Amino acid sequence: MSQLKPFRAYRPRPELAAQVAAVPYDVVNTQEAAELAKGNPHSFLHVGRPEIDLPAGTDVHADEVYAKGVANLMAMIEKGTLMHEGLPSLYVYQQRMGDHVQAGLVGLCSVQEYENGTIKRHEFTRKDKEDDRTRHVTEQNANAEPVFLTYKAVPYIDHIVNDIRKLPPVYDVVTPDGIGHTVWVVTGEPVICELVNLFNGVPALYIADGHHRTAAAIRYGQARRAAAGASATGDEPFESFMAVVFPHDQLKIMDYNRVVKDLNGLSQDAFLAKVREKFDVAPAAHRSPKAPTTFGMYLGGAWYELKAKPGTYPAEDPVRGLDVSILQENLLGPILAIDDPRTNTRIDFVGGIRGMDELERRVKEGYAVAFSLYPTSLTQLMSVADAGEVMPPKSTWFEPKLRSGLLVRMYEG
Repeated sequence: MSQLKPFRAYRPRPELAAQVAAVPYDVVNTQEAAELAKGNPHSFLHVGRPEIDLPAGTDVHADEVYAKGVANLMAMIEKGTLMHEGLPSLYVYQQRMGDHVQAGLVGLCSVQEYENGTIKRHEFTRKDKEDDRTRHVTEQNANAEPVFLTYKAVPYIDHIVNDIRKLPPVYDVVTPDGIGHTVWVVTGEPVICELVNLFNGVPALYIADGHHRTAAAIRYGQARRAAAGASATGDEPFESFMAVVFPHDQLKIMDYNRVVKDLNGLSQDAFLAKVREKFDVAPAAHRSPKAPTTFGMYLGGAWYELKAKPGTYPAEDPVRGLDVSILQENLLGPILAIDDPRTNTRIDFVGGIRGMDELERRVKEGYAVAFSLYPTSLTQLMSVADAGEVMPPKSTWFEPKLRSGLLVRMYEG
């Protein structure tokens, strides 16, 4: 079973929603965040990236950064930029990117379900990022940004959500990147109870995006539980965290591509000879691959198509059969000496939203070679998570990204 509980969100006054809505903290650096929030005191980046309001060069992990995040969030509440929902509610959050539309439910999910494996992950997290977000959650006493979860679609849940989407929304904004974000408040007790009961029948939730935000909420809940000791009942606010849960068949995973700074001392001809040991290599008709186990490679001003040779990878293994694993184990590791892509500074990762022109640009500006990958599928993601395994780093790039600030959850009590 899966928990999805209503809560009283803090959310923007409708006339300010477009100004408050901001990209998630982890898709921009400090300079980009400052530029996006420039001239906009209502931007939620003042909460997610509070260092933008401090002197340039301030350490993002300095005490004053966390204190500024608290002050900015409290100011948004005290000034009425964010208003408090009158009754516990669920919310429908729809995103539109071109012809692609996805609609999920926003509610509170269970810390204990993460602990027992009912909420499943597919990535490792980095301790430094966990520590940073945990401190933000702890000091703000809030889930300022939602976690992005998915579940195997349930037609009747879709039916209820679609009926809600026929009603007038509380927000319908288009952000500067052209993506539409629409929110409905679900307040009717019968509908809320029905949705809660339906999720009780959902066997598992899967983290799609936001592993560090999830880990931060879990660590916060565990710390508060430990502090409560024997008086804890298991139903305290700290035993849950805010998430958007989308049906799996509505989500869009894009490619997550790679660029490498050098050829590990090899000439282009020697490099290509080694690549041909595990891949069929030919001039590419397309810059991005059109099928699994096929890769694009930009080298020396030309695009090549690489097809993994049968028998060079374990196709039935849920992790090692992934395209990102095939490239890592058969090329990046043995040929280019990218032993650990999580820490090796010679490799960088380029989200598919940036397109193939970005790969060409990076090579023309100094990288030696670029690789384009076929997107990981939701089925593959769920298979890895169901097996209790994790994917290699940078395996999935979800678009569109959730906007922060439209719904905020304060821990009350």
